[in-house]
Amino acid sequence: MPSRFERANAIRALAMDAVEKANSGHPGAPMGLADIAEVLWRDVLRYNPANPNWWNRDRFVLSNGHGSMLLYAVLHLTGYDVSINDIKAFRQLGSVTAGHPERGECPGVETTTGPLGQGFANAVGMALAELMLARQYNRDGFEVVDHRTWVIVGDGCLMEGISHEAASLAGTLGLGKLVAIYDNNGISIDGDTAGWFTEDVPARFEAYGWRVIRDVDGHDPDAVITACKSATASNSAPTLICCRTTIGFGAPGKSGSAAAHGSPLGGDEILGARRRLQWGYEPFEIPDHLYREWNMRESGNSLEETWNTLFARYRKEHASLADELSRRMEGHLPEDWSLILDKLAQANQKDPKALETRKASKLCLDAMGPHLPELIGGSADLTGSNNTQWDGAGWLADGGRYLNYGVREFGMSAIANGIALHGGFIPFTGTFLVFMEYARNAVRLASLMRLRNIFVYTHDSVGLGEDGPTHQPVEQLSNLRMTPNLSVWRPCDTVETCVAWKQALARVGGPTAVILTRQKTSAQIRDESTVNAIECGGYILRRESKSLDVILIATGSEVGIAMEAAGVLEGEGVGCRVVSMPSVDHFLQQSASYQAQVLPPEHRARVAVEAAHPDYWYRFVGFDGRIVGVDRFGVSAPGDIAMNALGINAEAVVGAARETIG
Repeated sequence: MPSRFERANAIRALAMDAVEKANSGHPGAPMGLADIAEVLWRDVLRYNPANPNWWNRDRFVLSNGHGSMLLYAVLHLTGYDVSINDIKAFRQLGSVTAGHPERGECPGVETTTGPLGQGFANAVGMALAELMLARQYNRDGFEVVDHRTWVIVGDGCLMEGISHEAASLAGTLGLGKLVAIYDNNGISIDGDTAGWFTEDVPARFEAYGWRVIRDVDGHDPDAVITACKSATASNSAPTLICCRTTIGFGAPGKSGSAAAHGSPLGGDEILGARRRLQWGYEPFEIPDHLYREWNMRESGNSLEETWNTLFARYRKEHASLADELSRRMEGHLPEDWSLILDKLAQANQKDPKALETRKASKLCLDAMGPHLPELIGGSADLTGSNNTQWDGAGWLADGGRYLNYGVREFGMSAIANGIALHGGFIPFTGTFLVFMEYARNAVRLASLMRLRNIFVYTHDSVGLGEDGPTHQPVEQLSNLRMTPNLSVWRPCDTVETCVAWKQALARVGGPTAVILTRQKTSAQIRDESTVNAIECGGYILRRESKSLDVILIATGSEVGIAMEAAGVLEGEGVGCRVVSMPSVDHFLQQSASYQAQVLPPEHRARVAVEAAHPDYWYRFVGFDGRIVGVDRFGVSAPGDIAMNALGINAEAVVGAARETIG
């Protein structure tokens, strides 16, 4: 029977061969982590290679995603649909084995990793989702939600600030089914980390409230399995297993050095490694006896079948719970759920009131929250300002569905990504729009992975007022709108806010950002057909009274300004159309004929109005149009005064319209 060392060497060989063939990649971490991976994937993790999406599988995250060949190798060896040809195509166009693990591209990859530390935060979110689902659905004798989240983190992950945010919250929440394995090899791109990373990592995690298992030899399988058993013996707190490893283990001249980190080892070094590891096979050759030892399909099927039997019994005893859990894990919303928001929109259209859109958003949440058990909300210590806690939501610590993430915007957003990745929840988070910058890369990864995640950003412009330029966003809206797969809604009143939430919840192909005001917005008057047109993202809010002379395009609170300007222009005999465009991406998804109906191509006299950076709007007004926007940082003053001081008012819009008419 092959030894553990020989099985681990299969990982090392595939890693160094794939990187060498691709002429790029990171062989060091997979070679150093191979012994740990052999223990995890053969003795510890609960999974089924034949069904990577089995609900009750353990989740595994490789946070140091540059070591992707570690994951691809074990997926291939254990029986996932990752072939040897996929391994040979590492880092090549169209291959499932991309340079960094990509969720949705390769079976068995739970999350896209590479930007260091975010996989760790995703894992916190996954463990949190498991905890919440278990609380909601498990019953005596029926632990149908019962799995762990395992994450490997490197030195670089723990240097990143997000690791502090996520680890701190995980300890506070007592996520006892989360286990992190720290690959402490002491090497990063620049060399020996002793020059820039000398903190006591175990003590740091103990201070966060984690259980810590220190000084594990990562190349001693018995020590690793003992540590893993200790980690799973208690669910009282998350566990950090600190493993000392040698980067590039087995490479005679490069192991233990930065030379093994991010470059192919080279032919001579690989030959030397083969000799040192006693690996006498050709590149990409895995002998049959090792494939047999590694294949976990039979045991995986057995695990899932046992769970299926349990779930069948659960369905007989708790039919409604089983149906709801199934619905949620499949990502379906309750039947007729959208009628709740439709009724709210209709009521507000019949009795329109000026209201901050952040408060309009809370009206939506108050209406939806009790009817959508999958909705899980939170804020980065701005709950009262973001208006993100619906009445009756309760706090997570008390068994509710609302989490105060603390002042951790980046950690919050990446943890919410992990919740979405796990399944069973639609997470939303809140902070000020300007502080999206702290979380920017987590928003980008949510978009890259097309996650069903909702980002609520309030205090959306210089109109927020006295907090001044540090808090007044200018360039953020353009940033969000230019992010692929991210849908952005900036509603102008309560009715548009209802539509924004309806679209955000229904969307399954990517995340949504809902952008909301601190200041009151004027309620707009619409007929039924105009209300229905809001879902198109851009629509004619006010039609010209005679021939069309100028089109005003506006979003958010500036729709009210555009309507005021239109009244002035119409009084002067100018035919003025107002187009509200709460979601540019939804508008651009409409047919060419619809877009031309709203914005006739032949009518070039156009003015865009938005209290944000103007450059984005040239795509709609052209160089012959005008934009009333903000191309500088803001000022500290009451909101209306700040808007006027920066030229965001009806007078400026009227002047710009006159210029376009000539």
